Parts: sequence; C-alpha cells; structure tokens
Amino acid sequence: MSRLGRKLIPIPAGVEVKVADRLVSVKGPLGRLEWPVATGVSVAVADGHLRVSRAADDPKIRALHGLVWAELNNMLRGVTKGFERTLEISGVGYKAQVQGQAVNLSVGYTHPVIYPLPAGVEAKVDKQTVITIKGIDKRKVGQVAANLRAIKPPDVYKQKGIKYAGEVLRKKEGKTGK
Repeated sequence: MSRLGRKLIPIPAGVEVKVADRLVSVKGPLGRLEWPVATGVSVAVADGHLRVSRAADDPKIRALHGLVWAELNNMLRGVTKGFERTLEISGVGYKAQVQGQAVNLSVGYTHPVIYPLPAGVEAKVDKQTVITIKGIDKRKVGQVAANLRAIKPPDVYKQKGIKYAGEVLRKKEGKTGK
C-alpha cells in the first residue's frame, strides 16, 4: 500500500469536492480544478475527508495510487492558497515586463522574447529582474516557470540568465592563461 495513498486528505472549509464517474472536481475560493482519475483507483468523499483506494496490487495501479493522492492534495491546496514560483534575472541589461497576458523578456538576444501565459496563470514583475508566477494549478505554474527559465538558462561561467529564486548555481572556472 502506498504510504501517502493510505492517508486521508482533509477537505478545508469553503471547498466543495464532487466525484462523478472518473472525474473529481474541486471548487474553492480561488477557482475550480478538475482531474480525471485513472482506472483501478477510486476516490470517495466521507466525513470531510477524501479517501483514495486502489482495486488491485498491480505495479501500474500501485504507482497511480500515490500519484492520484498527490494530485488531489495539490488541487485542494491550490484552490485555497494557490501556488507561486519566483524567477530571478541576472545580467547587464536583462529585464522583464508583463504586457497583458504575456511576459516580454529582454535577455541578450537581438529581439525581445514574448512568452504568452496560459489561462489560469498570472505573472508579476518586481524591479524588472524578479518574475513571480502565480496560479491555482501546480503543474501549470511549474511548467510556465520552467519554460521561462529555458529561454535563457544561467550561464555556467558568468551566471547570467534566468534562474529560480534560491537556486544555487555552481560557477565554473574559466580558462587560465599562462
């Protein structure tokens, strides 16, 4: 049995959970999320808790058991508190701006890079070098942060580029001339 899958997920106050067929929908103060449950795993709502159980001990179903539990837990946390990722831009002349539903990045290319934000994700720029990405879906927030970082990953020699806040980079030593 999955250790996480055995735990009950408490449903916070103000959150409504519905299980219909193979679809779980969660509605809270920040929005609404849906997740299709894989076959072999079942979800039940009882006494203000969510219970995830599996039908068989097949390795594929065992793997899905913990995954479904984690996704449902993230959904409940997302509709109550939301998720946030912060990116830092370092480099001379590197900056970011939010224009409507897109992020405009000037990161050393000959042209500005415009990244359109998906629905349900919003970005905020502080001091032109700190991008904060917020949303209720953990997957979307993490993917948008990864896509923005991939536009200009940090250089290993000068460490210029876009990195996650708190990310520790290892700086390589340059060539040593004689």
